[in-house]
Amino acid sequence: MEAMTFGGDNPQPRFGHTICMIAPNKIALFGGAVGDTGKYIITGDVYIGDVIQRKWKRIEASGSVPTNRAAHQALAIELNQMIIFGGAVGGGGLADDNLFVFELRDDTGTWVTVPVIGTTPGRRYGHTMVLIKPYLIVFGGNTGQEPVNDAWSFNLEKSPYSWSKLECSSEQPCVRVYHSAAHCNTGSANGMMVTFGGRTSDQSALNDAWGLRRHRDGRWDWVRAPYKNQNEIPAQRYQHSTLFLGTLMLVIGGRSNQVGDTLPFEIYDTETSEWYKFQSIQRFRHSSWLVDQFLYLHGGFDSDQPNIPTEGILRLDLNKRFAQTPQLLRQLNTIRNDNTFMESFNPRAPPNSSNNNTQDQFRRTNQQAQQRNQQTQQQVRVSSANNKNIRLANQALVAMVYGPEEDITNQVKKVPIDKLQDEHRKLGAGFQDPNSQNKSQFVEQMLAPFIQNLLLPKDYQSIPPNSNLMTGIRKDSIIKLCDEVQRILEKEPIVLKLRRPIKIYGNLNGQYLDLMRFFDHFKAPYDNLYNGDIDSQDYLFLGDYVDRGTRSLEIILLLFTLKVKYGDQIHLLRGHHEDPKINKIFGFADECYLKYAEDINDPNSIYQRINRVFQYLPLAAVIEDKIFCVHGGIGQTIRTIDEIELIQKPLQIIHDPVTYQQKIALELLWSDPCLNEDELENQPNVERDLFQNKSIIRFGNNRINNFLQENNLNMIIRSHEPTNEGFERLNTNVITIFSCSDYGNCGNKGAILSITKRGDIIPKVIPTANLINEARWLNLEEAAQRASGFVKYVDINNDELQYRRRPFTPSRQKKIGSQKQFK
Repeated sequence: MEAMTFGGDNPQPRFGHTICMIAPNKIALFGGAVGDTGKYIITGDVYIGDVIQRKWKRIEASGSVPTNRAAHQALAIELNQMIIFGGAVGGGGLADDNLFVFELRDDTGTWVTVPVIGTTPGRRYGHTMVLIKPYLIVFGGNTGQEPVNDAWSFNLEKSPYSWSKLECSSEQPCVRVYHSAAHCNTGSANGMMVTFGGRTSDQSALNDAWGLRRHRDGRWDWVRAPYKNQNEIPAQRYQHSTLFLGTLMLVIGGRSNQVGDTLPFEIYDTETSEWYKFQSIQRFRHSSWLVDQFLYLHGGFDSDQPNIPTEGILRLDLNKRFAQTPQLLRQLNTIRNDNTFMESFNPRAPPNSSNNNTQDQFRRTNQQAQQRNQQTQQQVRVSSANNKNIRLANQALVAMVYGPEEDITNQVKKVPIDKLQDEHRKLGAGFQDPNSQNKSQFVEQMLAPFIQNLLLPKDYQSIPPNSNLMTGIRKDSIIKLCDEVQRILEKEPIVLKLRRPIKIYGNLNGQYLDLMRFFDHFKAPYDNLYNGDIDSQDYLFLGDYVDRGTRSLEIILLLFTLKVKYGDQIHLLRGHHEDPKINKIFGFADECYLKYAEDINDPNSIYQRINRVFQYLPLAAVIEDKIFCVHGGIGQTIRTIDEIELIQKPLQIIHDPVTYQQKIALELLWSDPCLNEDELENQPNVERDLFQNKSIIRFGNNRINNFLQENNLNMIIRSHEPTNEGFERLNTNVITIFSCSDYGNCGNKGAILSITKRGDIIPKVIPTANLINEARWLNLEEAAQRASGFVKYVDINNDELQYRRRPFTPSRQKKIGSQKQFK
């Protein structure tokens, strides 16, 4: 490929941007992310490039300018006009679901928002958008919660403008994100949108191709593209691009699930169903376009430097590339003589029409809508007394009694605004609210048995030894609770941004009674102002709720209940035991079988359902932009927190990772800091390398200091290892907190951390539990001698049995510490 040098206002190196041909030999670049190795900034720039003069010009645009975004879609709709939709805005957020039209006029640009009525495809990124005139087609992508496979059409010529979800009765592509799509306008696939590859819900790359076509009667349907030779199938890939050259679909760049994999430049002939492979073009998250027989690429990442976006433009002469493939060369020569095809990627002004037809049409429609709404808006306009910062508080104070002579002790409480509509039920039978909804009542009724049976901080000492607290909770209630908490977790980012004051809990490992002791001594997440502090505190749990201990179900179901009840104040991170490969070995599977006599291999079992919820738990949290909280540690791979935010949920933990993000996730859950304060470099972590994949390390002080400096942080708070005092401080910037006492009968204390509003960090410690006759730890070796029913429904193999015989993780080397506050 040939490197092209452009002059003028050269754009910064970027990825996740779009480039489309808006006129003969004229390209429009919009948005994308710039920066270096994780310090990425999302942009909203518009640059116009002249391919003949090889010159860029940055355009200052006015009007309804869209927010900065990347991983969006853009395409040309008329001469000097492009339309954009969707994308990500950084920090786990998504761009709005408006359509924006950009128009270039005499080196200046204007933006107009398309007026839309009715339901839209919603916010998403990593989707595709194709124009099959007059229809825009949006397909797939990620909604911020999950990848999807829905398709939507938008008629650019029919006002009032609205989206229509396509209901196809035929077989459909599976869910996917970071796939590609392009419009074929000749041959047997004429009028068809062809999509290829992408990444599906289990993070695996795809290599299938599908066509979407509209029939004359208005129906849309999908058809899977046939591959003539099954021995020559295309490479699996995502974050690539595709373009049509006549009947030929060009598949350019991308990456796969294999680290360092070199993907060929591939061509699919829609007429013969044959694939052709050529030398690799090592780019992903780039943009590409065609001019005559030349293929151009801009930006994205090079496989050799997957964290630093590239700059400049590459050009490939397809005449030379196809020289040894006469079938493709003949088609290319035919296409070059076909003017109608050249117009497909070189938009020209339609005959007898003005250059600004489409955008003016949207602008007129917007103006008409604004005029209709103006009078209504004037009637409801509220003066802010020239203070633009006035906002509604998120809580209201509710008085529970009204008589001036009545005792008001404990009769005034704070209520979240969004729950205020339910307070009529507590004010007396005479008050009726016609707008009350059944949703909150359903949730409260669903949570009631869990709260009654499990939230017992004042009664835990009276619980009989080894009693089963789950007898009052039905299996169907647990499944409903899992459904509800998963809905909440799906909407959360994978890195939480939290505030002070906050309490932080470390490993619990099925020690329900220790959790009740903490709730008893240091207050609990109650509404009650005397026994609870949920009104003034957030709670952060660092994972490892299950395994080893005998009451894992009590722990996890209580925390799920609190998460549903106090979603904005209870925060649950994922630990390394929130993984079915681990918790089948170390006791959670045993407990589900013993307490509910279920087959853990049944996808409808409690065990399987809870593990599916685990896939949506966040991996990390940042408190006040200064304290990084994680279950295990920072490992050796991750450089910036932004890299965690690129990991998609639901997340399966891969213990032999092949991708960059798989390795980051594994290290966040499994790595530990070095044991000695003077250890500068990373060290092997043989004790933690359970499956002997050499993926786990102990990170040294140089690694810690570099990570904190790179991310502008002060401290790391983590769990994952028991400590003699319940907490341990390594130098001044790493704290290990472990909340279950006497781990494996080793005599350690348990502790939590309380971070005050002004930033003081105060450990709160409980001594080793004195629980007579309570069996706190499972005997995992008993599985081999248990009844045949256990062997049938839990199915422990020989390797897993050997892992069960591993001793408990030993306590970290004892450090000199106290219960004084940290600064």
